[in-house]
Amino acid sequence: MTATKKISLFSLTLLIVAAIDSIRTLPTTAIFGTSLIFYYLLAAVIFLIPVAFISAEFSSRFPNEGGVFHWIRHAFGEKFGLLGIWLQWINTMVWYPTMLLFISGTAAYLLHPSLAEDKIFLVLTSLSIFWALTLLNLRGIKASARVGSFCAAAGTIIPMCFLIALGAWWIFSERELALSFSWEKLIPTSHLFENSNALVTIMASFLGMELAGVHVNDIENPLKNFPKAVYYSVLILLGTLMFGSLSVAFVVPQKDIHFIDGIMQTFTTFLNAFNLSFLVPFLAFLIILGTIGGSVNWILSPAKGLMQAAEQGFLPPFFLTKNKNGAPHRILIAQAILVSAFCMILQFVPSVNTYYWFLMALSTGLYMLMYILLFLAAIKLKKPKDSFCIPRGFRYLSCFLGIFSCIITILIGFQPAPDAVISSKLNYVLMIAIGFSLMILPASFLWRYQKRAKLVSEQ
Repeated sequence: MTATKKISLFSLTLLIVAAIDSIRTLPTTAIFGTSLIFYYLLAAVIFLIPVAFISAEFSSRFPNEGGVFHWIRHAFGEKFGLLGIWLQWINTMVWYPTMLLFISGTAAYLLHPSLAEDKIFLVLTSLSIFWALTLLNLRGIKASARVGSFCAAAGTIIPMCFLIALGAWWIFSERELALSFSWEKLIPTSHLFENSNALVTIMASFLGMELAGVHVNDIENPLKNFPKAVYYSVLILLGTLMFGSLSVAFVVPQKDIHFIDGIMQTFTTFLNAFNLSFLVPFLAFLIILGTIGGSVNWILSPAKGLMQAAEQGFLPPFFLTKNKNGAPHRILIAQAILVSAFCMILQFVPSVNTYYWFLMALSTGLYMLMYILLFLAAIKLKKPKDSFCIPRGFRYLSCFLGIFSCIITILIGFQPAPDAVISSKLNYVLMIAIGFSLMILPASFLWRYQKRAKLVSEQ
């Protein structure tokens, strides 16, 4: 009987990078100019690395019960386990419209760039894409994984490296930059809080690091290689995301950056200047592939997590059924309807950029609440004895830094984007607060549903 081949350090590093790296978030960080370097480094220290360590510990500690529902349940019970998985699931419902708008805005460059500002085109394209991905996931995890892996490899690595190369070419050819460099802007001590909402976009680009922890028990020498993989992947992520964002900022003035089609806006500027405009449609196609590949499995994974809660009696039996491919088809259809509603709201908002920022801030805040529960669970359960553990001296520090960064990110999310089209900041704060309430409130109904269901069964 041959032993199962273990994952090498190199393979694990690529797995972590592939789960997080995304070209979609670059325009939203590019608007902060050179100060984005400071915020990326800060976010890595207080959030990215702590999440990676805590996730690795939980995955090794409970190898047969993966996912935040079980991890939080072991510390605080089933109700808080439900709250954790609900926050992860509902965050995805809010986040997906931002991804769909990005794909739709990029797809416009295959037809006509002006369509990137046409709300009807954006909504119809978004709905078509999401329902197609839902149908793909109804065929099960194997089908979605094959498509996702191919698309992510072809459509993320190539465009990201090409964008950074174009940025370097722009500098070495001594062309005019749309931003200026200075120590004051590089280390924003005087306007630290003024541009602090850069943290929201950067935290959003780092979400999902906990997914890498599931590989801890399958790698060679995990106590040694996992910290190394985290270290290398953080360097790669910081390098690609920082230099990619700077490449956008080099050629597109801050006031002109579009969140939805900012990447194609940047590529078009670069390629027109270098007489390579014929590559624009090809890059648009690759980016669409990459974004679909990076997100296709996110449709099924949260649905399966919610299914775990349903199996504990938190959802009606109607949602417990699976199709012949093992997919929770009724949950998938329900979430497709919910995402469609968020997409169609775009028709009634005055600014696409403002709505995009609102969804991203709300989504990130919801996910941060889940991470707070995760860090608190790690503190409650204390240091494990027979599994992967964070290096001595860093465990509690990682937890407290993680909680601090999550709270700060949630609070910063109540600030509108620099160019937001709103009647007043107070109205925006109320919108975010109402959004949080509406997204979290259903969890309390599910608690009560399980309690009533148990009472009925006992009678």
